[in-house]
Amino acid sequence: PESALWSLPSFSPPPSAPRARVDRVAVPESARPASMADGDEPPQRVEIEAGGDTSAATFTLHNEDHTIGNSLRYVLNKDPQVSFVGYSVPHPSEPKMNLRIQTVGPSATTVLHGALGTLYEITAHTKETFERALEDFKAKQER
Repeated sequence: PESALWSLPSFSPPPSAPRARVDRVAVPESARPASMADGDEPPQRVEIEAGGDTSAATFTLHNEDHTIGNSLRYVLNKDPQVSFVGYSVPHPSEPKMNLRIQTVGPSATTVLHGALGTLYEITAHTKETFERALEDFKAKQER
């Protein structure tokens, strides 16, 4: 079948696929490491490989691993606009993760942005719940 042409571990398109466009997303000013001098270029955190169809793209997230990969995969699988999502870490010594998203309409970048927002809300809620429980526990210990 046609889908068998895609190599999931590296998300390489078949040889007949059109050449992909690669965009680079820079790190925002607020996320720059303190050790960076003014005028230094921040490291690229995300690379986007998209063909002619914006509903499918491969994102390479640098300095990320299975923690965010599996979390994003879970959130994206819950989205009815997503027809396929998968991630891979090419090698444990390579600090990058590949995330492939295919949607049924909206652009893959838009869907990823929404999933990152959802994941942020989930982690913020988890942190708040933990901190409240920790404060309650400490208060009970002081009595």
